[in-house]
Amino acid sequence: MSCSLVTLALADARFPGGGHAHSGGVEEAVHRGLVTDPGELREFLFGRLQSAGRLAAVFAAAAAHAADAGGDGRYWRRLDSEIDARTPSPAQREASRAQGRGTARAGRAAWPSAALDAVLAVSTRPHHPAVIGALMGGARAGTPREAAAVAAYLSISGPASAAVRLLGLDPFAANAAVAALGPDLERITEDAASVAGHDPAALPAVGAPALDLLAQAHHRHHRDEVRLFAS
Repeated sequence: MSCSLVTLALADARFPGGGHAHSGGVEEAVHRGLVTDPGELREFLFGRLQSAGRLAAVFAAAAAHAADAGGDGRYWRRLDSEIDARTPSPAQREASRAQGRGTARAGRAAWPSAALDAVLAVSTRPHHPAVIGALMGGARAGTPREAAAVAAYLSISGPASAAVRLLGLDPFAANAAVAALGPDLERITEDAASVAGHDPAALPAVGAPALDLLAQAHHRHHRDEVRLFAS
C-alpha cells in the first residue's frame, strides 16, 4: 500500500505541529520512577497505545471520513464535544488542543481545504485527532484507516522520543519498543476505520485513569518548577 505525502509528513517528527513539546505523560512517569529502562518504556507505550492511542485513532478516522463526505459545522461541533467528553483530564484536553492548533496552522499552509476551515470555524484550538483526519480527508490524501494509523503512531512515537531525551536511553532500544507494538497498532487502526462513519456519540470511549492522573500531576509540577515538556 502506497502512502501519500500528507500521511508521511504528519507522521514525521519534523512536522512543525508542536508535538516535540509534549511527552504524553512520560516525563511525569520518569519523575516518579515508573519508567526507568526500555522494558518499562515498552509497557508504558503499550498502555498508552491501548488507551489514548486508540481514542485518537477512532476520532482521526471519523474526522477523515467526515472531511471526505463534506461534514458540516454541526458535525464538527459534535465531534469536538465528544472528544472533550472522552478526555476527563483538563491537562490532556489542553495538550490535545495545543497540538491540534499547531498542526492546523502548519497543515493549513501546506494543504488548505474546506474541511479544515470548517473545523477551525468551530474552534481555533481544535483537538489533534480531528485536525489529522480533516487534513487527510480534506486533501483527499488519506483514508480513514491511514488517518487512524497516523494518530495511533504519534501517540507512541512522541513519548518514545521524549524518553530518550529524559533518560538518555539508547535510541535503538526506544525505537525497538515502538516497533514491537506494530501488531497492536494494526489492530487498533483496523478497529478505528471500521467505525469511522458512526455517529460521534456512538464512537468508542476509552479511558486511562493513570494517564489522567499523571497529566494532572505534571501540570501542577510544571507551574512550580522547570520541566522539559509541556505535558
